[in-house]
Amino acid sequence: MCGILGVVARSPANQLLYDGLLMLQHRGQDAAGIVTAQGNTFHMHKGLGMVRDVFRTRNMRALLGHMGIGHVRYPTAGSSSSPAEAQPFYVNSPFGIVLAHNGNLTNADTLNHELFIADRRHVNTHSDSEVLLNVLAHELQERAAGYQLDPAAIFSAVSGVHERCQGAYAVIAMIAGYGLLAFRDPYGIRPLVFGSIETDAGTEYMVASESVALDTLGFRLIRDVAPGEAIFIDVEGNFYNQQCATQSSLNPCIFEYVYLARPDSMMDEISVYETRLNMGINLADKISTSMRHLNIDVVIPIPESSRPSALQLANRLGIDFREGFVKNRYVGRTFIMPGQQHRRKSVRQKLNAIEMEFRGKNVLLVDDSIVRGTTSREIVQMAQEAGANKIYFASAAPPVRYPNVYGIDMPTRQELIATDRSDEEICREIGADYLVYQELDALKQAIASVNLQVSNFETSCFDGRYIAGNVTQEYLYKIESQRNAGSQSQTGRATQLDLSLLPID
Repeated sequence: MCGILGVVARSPANQLLYDGLLMLQHRGQDAAGIVTAQGNTFHMHKGLGMVRDVFRTRNMRALLGHMGIGHVRYPTAGSSSSPAEAQPFYVNSPFGIVLAHNGNLTNADTLNHELFIADRRHVNTHSDSEVLLNVLAHELQERAAGYQLDPAAIFSAVSGVHERCQGAYAVIAMIAGYGLLAFRDPYGIRPLVFGSIETDAGTEYMVASESVALDTLGFRLIRDVAPGEAIFIDVEGNFYNQQCATQSSLNPCIFEYVYLARPDSMMDEISVYETRLNMGINLADKISTSMRHLNIDVVIPIPESSRPSALQLANRLGIDFREGFVKNRYVGRTFIMPGQQHRRKSVRQKLNAIEMEFRGKNVLLVDDSIVRGTTSREIVQMAQEAGANKIYFASAAPPVRYPNVYGIDMPTRQELIATDRSDEEICREIGADYLVYQELDALKQAIASVNLQVSNFETSCFDGRYIAGNVTQEYLYKIESQRNAGSQSQTGRATQLDLSLLPID
């Protein structure tokens, strides 16, 4: 899960990109980067850390041009602490291309080998995003007519990417001297939307992972990029689009609605906030059946993403809703922090209990999901220390029992608390008196009811069914061993690059 952003403006794009990345900061906190285009010259600045830490005034002044792309990184491949793997990535042949990617390629190793042996291209990092960039660069080179590109050739190159790449990918790229390209994998797993704004100088376009980046900057959401579709906006602001996959179907990642996306976003014409309200209703209906014997005094959400579900659940059950935890907003999201020790330490720094809401009460805690169990265990202990009589725990999502290979940081089964454990065993592990999970069918219904045109979802972390690419047990074992071997940290700092290119005839 990363955040990607692209802008084709009529005025300097640097501030738009910076502000847009702030709106997508929840999608990645480990690194940030921006590349702008000024004629045939790219200007890049990227580094480790959050947006506010990576960019200073001097960096922003150096990001010249009216077109650019940005990225906030949450690593699922490669190292979380290597500045070389911060995005966007750049390649100088053909034409000069920069690329930002959200997702994960499941055949990156095979592609890397093909690129070196057959395509004569060298990939310098362990990032699958650099692999994807080089695949796109090769396909563009193969289809360029007389070293020139047009929208038809660009869309044909994207078709070549779809034929070669497996997994999940939402991509925004810039081609020097030509324009901005964005496309989505044929299954539509990772989100990508675009919109426009009318100015005195003409139409400006923005492409982003979530609609919230458009809304806050005054852009009108047009629609989602369709699965397998590519859109291209040239340097003059002309818009083109084409379906580039021979077969496509919409299967958005269901975990986006559970946790990853901001509640004020629209993705695939579905309100994230409304889906979370529906999750609360469906979970309340299950609780009213399976927990009828329990005397619940108060419903308390685990901030932030579970709040809509907990509020609707409390209303449905007719139980008082209370804010029992205060969140320190200056500590990052523990789910996307690399390393168990870092997560465990951060839970206590992030949340603090309000004792009066717990003392002597039977408390129902509601969270969006339980992944590793680290946060849940600490929160239950905090509620106990605050004087709760009984602690019941409800998850708005089903048990996470399988690794996700499409861009979410949960690839090892050893880290998942639900692996090979029953609900009762998980309850004991987190220290609660009772545990209830949302049913998968109920979760799907909560989302599909908002947009009846969307009926299929990518649900592999719940049911182990992988829809894109040939994900075998051998592949899962491989990525788990790579993750364990790659736990050592690397250090780095922000880097500023000016990538000057020869004029294109």
